[in-house]
Amino acid sequence: MTAEMNYETDFYLWTQQQAALLRQGQWSQVDAANLAEEIDSMGKSDRRAIWSHLINILLHLLKWQYQPDRRGNSSTESIDNGREQLDWLIKDSPSLRPKLPQFVDDIYPRAQRKAAHETGLPLSTFPKQCPFTLDQITGEYWPD
Repeated sequence: MTAEMNYETDFYLWTQQQAALLRQGQWSQVDAANLAEEIDSMGKSDRRAIWSHLINILLHLLKWQYQPDRRGNSSTESIDNGREQLDWLIKDSPSLRPKLPQFVDDIYPRAQRKAAHETGLPLSTFPKQCPFTLDQITGEYWPD
């Protein structure tokens, strides 16, 4: 069975074969094209996970700030969990840390729309630009 067939029909087996080939230094046997694609995908996966955690943190910070009467353990847990997951991802991929400000700018409109939808408040309630600094998003900050 060729590497291409394994990649398409049994991804796990393909990964094990590729790892073995790399460990053995059998470079000519490695399915380089698919391996490069998978490595690229792994990096994108970390980036998407960071976006997801940032959206969740921002959503709950907005809800915390704009619906103070509905603050509860669920929001606290969501924010704390998102911050913890974000911290772990950045520790594993520190080269993504400098990209966080741009990620916040890129994903804030989604968090803003989700906050409007989940709270029932008009979209105009929430600032057009993210009202939280990166330190507030990732630190121990809680809106008043």
